[in-house]
Amino acid sequence: MTLSTRVRTIAHWSDGKFFAGSGDRTAPVTNPATGQVTGELALADVADARTVIDAAAAAYPAWRDTSLAKRTQILFAFRELLNARKGELAEIITSEHGKVVSDALGEVSRGQEVVEFACGIAHLLKGGMTENASTNVDVASIRQPLGVVGIISPFNFPAMVPMWFFPIAIAAGNTVVLKPSEKDPSAALWIAELWAEAGLPAGVFNVLQGDKVAVDELLTNADVKAISFVGSTPIAQYVYATGTLHGKRVQALGGAKNHAIVLPDADLDLAADAMINAGFGSAGERCMAISACVAVGPIADDLVAKIADRAKGLKTGPGFTPAGTSDSDMGPLVTKAHRDRVASYVDAGEADGATIVVDGRGISVDDESDGFWLGPTLIDHVTPEMSVYTDEIFGPVLSVVRVDTYDQALALINANPYGNGTAIFTNDGGAARRFQNEVEVGMIGINVPIPVPTAYYSFGGWKSSLFGDTHAHGTEGVHFFTRGKVVTTRWLDPSHGGINLGFPQNS
Repeated sequence: MTLSTRVRTIAHWSDGKFFAGSGDRTAPVTNPATGQVTGELALADVADARTVIDAAAAAYPAWRDTSLAKRTQILFAFRELLNARKGELAEIITSEHGKVVSDALGEVSRGQEVVEFACGIAHLLKGGMTENASTNVDVASIRQPLGVVGIISPFNFPAMVPMWFFPIAIAAGNTVVLKPSEKDPSAALWIAELWAEAGLPAGVFNVLQGDKVAVDELLTNADVKAISFVGSTPIAQYVYATGTLHGKRVQALGGAKNHAIVLPDADLDLAADAMINAGFGSAGERCMAISACVAVGPIADDLVAKIADRAKGLKTGPGFTPAGTSDSDMGPLVTKAHRDRVASYVDAGEADGATIVVDGRGISVDDESDGFWLGPTLIDHVTPEMSVYTDEIFGPVLSVVRVDTYDQALALINANPYGNGTAIFTNDGGAARRFQNEVEVGMIGINVPIPVPTAYYSFGGWKSSLFGDTHAHGTEGVHFFTRGKVVTTRWLDPSHGGINLGFPQNS
């Protein structure tokens, strides 16, 4: 990839074309590896948001009535284009998010799994039918799209998280307004252009750039029938409360504090590798990152030593170079403010008496001194009262909490307000089975550190990690983006049945 020094204007996408909008507010978009401002994002005002939503509403009747066969053909075309050109999208993600290109490519590939799942939507939209439920009366159930649906996605997965939702929503016959993060908005526009190339009619997929003004219009506009959100728990609560207050169907996925239990019988090399991969991949900016390693019994010293040895060998650097290559294991954090916030938790943990085993605060990256750098950080002897444990840090900080027994480890996880993902490392099948039964978390890994389900299962947590009844993608996603209708039919003989004001009874 060639690094650009040009500051460009980043606009909306409405009715099949770029839309500059009338608002005069903008926000800078930066390259996290250099600190350079690479774009000025147009922030929607209310009029802009309504223009984009109106385009989606106008396109809905024709798209709803488009045959499943035609919709599926467009889905397949989009899938083929994405597969051929996903490297382009990965480089765009790296340029604005900072994750290394290989990680960005993995993100796109996981999102593509949902596109492929949605290509089979025809089978999943089948209803049911009962003949002669009553005399000469047939009853059938059908599922139909909702209308305009809004997707509000976070900065950490600018491609994968929207792809959890929009392939299924579009395949089911809805039209979409995607509101990406202000920090890395360009991936959404690239996707919009790809949809147009695949033959999707104008107005079916739209991109609304902005901040709370755009979000609030999506949450309150009567034309928007459903909201899918991923982000922090406080904002998820706000989105759920506001959206449902205005009569919308809402799935709001919130924050996480993911724990991994390592039992004394575990393969410590496997566990240490897993803690590195799950704790420091994408600089820890993953909702499924492991941020708390719970070491059970006498293995803590050995486990910490193995994790530290691996962490010290990681290379932190830009996700790509001007030559288009990179040997970095981990990139920068997304903004300077976020980098400083994450570092402040390391400061607090040290002040609270935890042991900083590997310190990423003083890292330097050659020729990239203005980037938002924080290296892998390992903190031992963390206790549940420390802010480095209680808060969602969303950075490359792995805390080790030591406990004596499995029961203490389980109690620690179940007492946590979050319930997104968790993992256990053990060679004891009975312990693993007990854990999956007893732990109060939505997604479980057994010797798997990042248990993100495949597209045909649903993604979602428990407790303060989810607001709403429906998880993302899988069959739950199909049900979220459709609603049921029951049709009762009688075809009569030419003779009239007569007048009867009594309540209908089966006969």
